[in-house]
Amino acid sequence: MEVITNNKDLSDFCQALSDKPFIAVDTEFMREKTYWPILCLVQVAADGVEGMIDPLADNINLDPLLDLLANPDIVKVFHAARQDLEIFHKLMGKVPAPLFDSQIAAMACGFGDQIGYESLMRQLLNANIDKGSRFTDWSRRPLSDAQLTYALSDVTHLREAYPLLRDRLDKENRNHWVEEEMMILADPEIYFVEPTRAWKRLKLRNTRPQELGPLVKLAEWREREAQKRDIPRNRVIKDDGLFEVARMRPKDAKAMSQARSIPKGFERSETGQSMLVAVHEGMAIPKKELPQIDSGKKQLPPPPDVLDLLRVLLKTQCETYDVAPKLIANAADIEALARSDNAPIPALKGWRREIFGEMALKLKHGEVALKLQNNRVKIIEES
Repeated sequence: MEVITNNKDLSDFCQALSDKPFIAVDTEFMREKTYWPILCLVQVAADGVEGMIDPLADNINLDPLLDLLANPDIVKVFHAARQDLEIFHKLMGKVPAPLFDSQIAAMACGFGDQIGYESLMRQLLNANIDKGSRFTDWSRRPLSDAQLTYALSDVTHLREAYPLLRDRLDKENRNHWVEEEMMILADPEIYFVEPTRAWKRLKLRNTRPQELGPLVKLAEWREREAQKRDIPRNRVIKDDGLFEVARMRPKDAKAMSQARSIPKGFERSETGQSMLVAVHEGMAIPKKELPQIDSGKKQLPPPPDVLDLLRVLLKTQCETYDVAPKLIANAADIEALARSDNAPIPALKGWRREIFGEMALKLKHGEVALKLQNNRVKIIEES
């Protein structure tokens, strides 16, 4: 099975795809030992054209592929696209567009919550996929025929599934549902952690005010180190280590050496010194400039009867519209809605509000009621 490893073949392949209305795309990558994912293989298929590209081949230039992914006239079809999009965002500085995520589309078509690729292809195409090569080392060369067969099938099946999903969305007039979700996926902030916002990844509940500044700067320091050295952030220092150093707020290297999470001698290294600088910078942040965080006080539980009714309503509406419940609201969203009519949740925006949010608010205010009829829940208007 041939894999594209040179620029001439890549240019010819992308040219053959350039007039297609859509292309199915998938990647294989590794990221266990790096901050940035290592792209190991790209698979692309369209009507009458299919192939695989080796990004690790010597001197290969991926620009023709990236130009194809940026072409606004070609729909790029992925399944569970987020990790693939992170890779291309790093390479392109933007997200491929326009997008179509078959997992999200399938949820909008009633195939269940976060349906996996194999299950969706089995239901749509009656296809059985050999998963034996799924967790192999894609960075090793040469790739086996079994690996390549598995990898290519990811896009050849997706190529056949896309028109079927699109037809179902057209019939149910739900294309705008998926388009709203694709706009969210196109947000570049999803794919790059700005170091100054890295503190948001930490669980800061119950953090004392005097520790907050050091934690903010330590999280920023760690993110920059991880990105610069291209290693997972926990290989720089684990979260527990950040919290320990922030609690200690060491004044010098000797004091920092007392931290159990700091390797012996680390405090004397250049990296250790930069960590110490981060602590001091954090301590100098004025209180009014520190981020507002959850105080740790428990919220009042939502009214249990309201919660139960909203859960029943969600299930009823999702069955009526044949859509996956998790695409509408998760458990935390339902609790937030039970507490407040103005909860900042997706269920009160856009198409979700149309099919669930509005009805939920009416239910809370007694404008509609739930009635059991022939062993099924019915929604009735209250006079």
